[in-house]
Amino acid sequence: MSTEADVRELALSLPGVEERTAYGTPAFYAGPRMLARLVEEPGVLLVWRADLGEREALLQEDPAAFTTTPHYDGHPSVLVRLDRVPAARLAELLREAWDARAPRRLRDR
Repeated sequence: MSTEADVRELALSLPGVEERTAYGTPAFYAGPRMLARLVEEPGVLLVWRADLGEREALLQEDPAAFTTTPHYDGHPSVLVRLDRVPAARLAELLREAWDARAPRRLRDR
């Protein structure tokens, strides 16, 4: 299963990703766009999806690992419980978030 250290290592391995702070928690940006951030709840990561359909697919895939709150209704993101997701799956999720959020100049490199 994954840890916050895994998040940091995997996110920072993606092209052009930097760690900054958002809402008082560590967040990961590709250029000006946030792709993921650790939320106030320990062991939970907010990850952007390309669209609401992708988010819904994850929520149905494994409700123990993927969740949301009413605050994120209508937003293409999902909360990931790190202790329920292997590092390989976390790497996929972060790469997909990078694909969805990274500016074209980074994707074209």
